[in-house]
Amino acid sequence: METFGNWVNTCHRARVASCEELELWASMRSRHVRDHDRLLCDTSISRCESTEEYDYDYLSINKTWVLTPKAQETDATQILNLLLKNYDNKLRPDIGIKPTFIDVDIYVNSIGPVSVIQMEYTIDIFFAQTWYDRRLRFNSTLKALTLNTNMVSRIWIPDTFFRNSKRADSHWITTPNQLLRIWNDGKVLYTLRLTIEAECLLQLQNFPMDTHSCPLVFSSYGYPREEIVYRWRRYSIEVSDQRTWRLYQFDFTGLRNTSEVLRTGAGEYMVMTVSFDLSRRMGYFAIQTYIPCILTVVLSWVSFWIKRDSTPARTSLGITTVLTMTTLSTISRKHLPRVSYITAMDLFVSVCFIFVFAALMEYATLNYLVGNKKPLEHNSRKTRLPSAGVQVMPSFTTININNIMHWPPEVEEDEDEDPGSPCLEGKECERFFCCIEDCQTGMWREGRVRIHISRLDSYSRVFFPTAFLLFNIVYWIAYLYL
Repeated sequence: METFGNWVNTCHRARVASCEELELWASMRSRHVRDHDRLLCDTSISRCESTEEYDYDYLSINKTWVLTPKAQETDATQILNLLLKNYDNKLRPDIGIKPTFIDVDIYVNSIGPVSVIQMEYTIDIFFAQTWYDRRLRFNSTLKALTLNTNMVSRIWIPDTFFRNSKRADSHWITTPNQLLRIWNDGKVLYTLRLTIEAECLLQLQNFPMDTHSCPLVFSSYGYPREEIVYRWRRYSIEVSDQRTWRLYQFDFTGLRNTSEVLRTGAGEYMVMTVSFDLSRRMGYFAIQTYIPCILTVVLSWVSFWIKRDSTPARTSLGITTVLTMTTLSTISRKHLPRVSYITAMDLFVSVCFIFVFAALMEYATLNYLVGNKKPLEHNSRKTRLPSAGVQVMPSFTTININNIMHWPPEVEEDEDEDPGSPCLEGKECERFFCCIEDCQTGMWREGRVRIHISRLDSYSRVFFPTAFLLFNIVYWIAYLYL
């Protein structure tokens, strides 16, 4: 009965033509078995027949199913069990013999955004490492084994870390985004997806016309270069479609990869660096800062065409433009960290502020000098009637006939072309300038410049636009082309 029972169980497990053999064997034993044995045999035969019919119907319905050979599954399981039987994942491959060479590949999924204030950028990459481990060689018809993440902790993997990362996350949805593949020659491929917030020291002297190179630096944490050597493979860095990147204010211009040896107190380490070159777009800052500053400076020049006796109009215009420039200067600094040096935008805003403030001071100077001219002129006219025998000032021409003083006739002065002789007083002023009347009488020193206070607005109408235009030419050529 044990032989019969084992045969029946084998028939049910295999579901093959052994049922026919069972029927033949039962017919041969039918004369020698008891009733309950005959019943058991008939039941087993009927079960085999029903199983055949069921399997036939099932396979006829599901003709597209392809079943993996069980022998191959058993072979892969046996390979893994054999590889991990005496495997020590605490020791690197070829320890004590030669260094382990790690070939690195990076696929850049996206870059951005870049934070200027925090001086960091975000990058999403697929990071792949390939090395050879002779302990994982196997002989089989299978060329490679693709394994899940449970095997990562059971074999040795490099202790790679990113030196300039502030934060890093590995993706875990819907499963850990990791891949482990082992070839029959001992080659191991380990890839994972990472999102890294890395440090990028921005030099903002040319802001907002600046270009930057943001690095991604990685190396082994504990193994020096005598034990682990990283190598770049040819075409080892690839990038995805840049239209999906969130760079906003920047354009991606290229990348380069380098390797170097870092010497520390713990030893010499192989350090790998990928540098991503970025250039800033000026459109946002041109609209928000440069164009408003230029228009504010031009608006301050309007006061040169307003009459000089319109004090409220010119004063309010000058103060308004100064306050506007102050606001623009404050807004322009909101996009920058608190650096101690002057940026290109700071220089432009400061010069614009100087032009606006100078336009306000021009009217203040004009109003002060013209306002003080009248009382000084009135006092000078009183001194023009000297008594007999008193020596007159050498700057005036007098005729003495019969002790009667005759003065030359005064020329009627135009209000807009006042000689303004008392306008420039003091020794320091007289060293360089002379008043119109003194210049006409030949009493001015050589090298001094004649200036007419009433024409100060006319001079400003030419000087301010010309100076601002020259500044812009020099500024844009220096920062864009030099």
